[in-house]
Amino acid sequence: MQDDSINPGQAVPPGALSGLKVLELGQLIAGPFAAKTLADFGAEVIKIEPPGAGDPLRKWRMLKDGTSVWWQVQSRNKRSLAVDLRQAQGQDIVRRLATEADVLIENFRPGAMEGWGLAPDDLLKANPRLVVLRISGYGQTGPYRNRPGFGVVAEAMGGLRHLTAEPGRVPVRVGVSIGDTLAALHGVIGILVALQHRNATGQGQVIDVALYEAVFNCMESLLPEYSAFGAVREPAGSALPGIAPTNAYRCSDGGYALVAGNGDSIFRRLMVLVGRPDLAEDPALGDNAGRVARVEELDRVIGEWTATRTVDEVLTALDSASVPAGRIYTIADIAADPHYAARGMLQEVRMADGSTVAVPGIVPKLSLTPGSHRRNAPALGGDSDAVLREIGLTPQQIQALKDKGIVAGASA
Repeated sequence: MQDDSINPGQAVPPGALSGLKVLELGQLIAGPFAAKTLADFGAEVIKIEPPGAGDPLRKWRMLKDGTSVWWQVQSRNKRSLAVDLRQAQGQDIVRRLATEADVLIENFRPGAMEGWGLAPDDLLKANPRLVVLRISGYGQTGPYRNRPGFGVVAEAMGGLRHLTAEPGRVPVRVGVSIGDTLAALHGVIGILVALQHRNATGQGQVIDVALYEAVFNCMESLLPEYSAFGAVREPAGSALPGIAPTNAYRCSDGGYALVAGNGDSIFRRLMVLVGRPDLAEDPALGDNAGRVARVEELDRVIGEWTATRTVDEVLTALDSASVPAGRIYTIADIAADPHYAARGMLQEVRMADGSTVAVPGIVPKLSLTPGSHRRNAPALGGDSDAVLREIGLTPQQIQALKDKGIVAGASA
């Protein structure tokens, strides 16, 4: 792996969002991913966490020294303020922070913010320029608004889970929390649009992102096909229904090669390569509709060719013929891949104890104001004192809040 080590506190240029103040009240994935994306490009993100355990993501999946290594991805470039939102004084702290913030992000169940006296409408009265992102399972309105909603449920309701299966077999999940991440990215889009409007008018607003709607927004032609033809797209395994040929083909070493030969000229080059120039010149296969009608035949021809070659041999031949193709990567493949390294997508973060952990690089890549890793993910409450001093609290007031358990400082 390329050594792109990042040391805590390492000097980096300011990002495009430098000066943007973001208050993150979310936890786990959707809200924090949105805030992480803004932080990567220079926004100052203050993450509000409950004293004691903090964000549950700190303990999700594999832990290093008691903290999830995922935390180093999800919370990089953020500051942590540990404050109890169930207490009136804790709520007052958030209100004071919100009066100075540009953006507030939350992903609690609808009504939670209102129950804490932090209704977005009230926050906007105190700070009319505030942009509030609300991410929830089903949105802030509608008959399902009060249901608990996680990404896995949203993926099913949005239409994705039905398609992720081999025909006749149980649908499977994608393998990562794609519903949460899609909602987060839609939320970031909403924030940037709302900031553009605010810069023109001075008015902030509320952004309502539902997890299932973010998934549904990526479902391509499902709805119009059903509306126009009554067609319900069914699971198709590794194939892409209605587009041919494109599939995963087994090779002689037991691996699979993904081959996308569905462009007209690409298809002709592919057929010549696999020894079937007759199919390349067949007028009935000259466009996608004709190839879809004979997709089983084409899959068989390609599969017979790949079955006599290793994955590497198949990919080398396809690359020479300019046919899009690839292997199915594991994370081990990703970590060893020179293209990932060359694009800065494998970064080594140096931890406080001197050890390193690899984290994904920053996406997207901007030519003039690229994102950067400015600081490692914070300890729980690691910035509580500093943040509270910035809004005018004295050391005595901060200590009084700690004594009452409303605020917590850095934990080991």
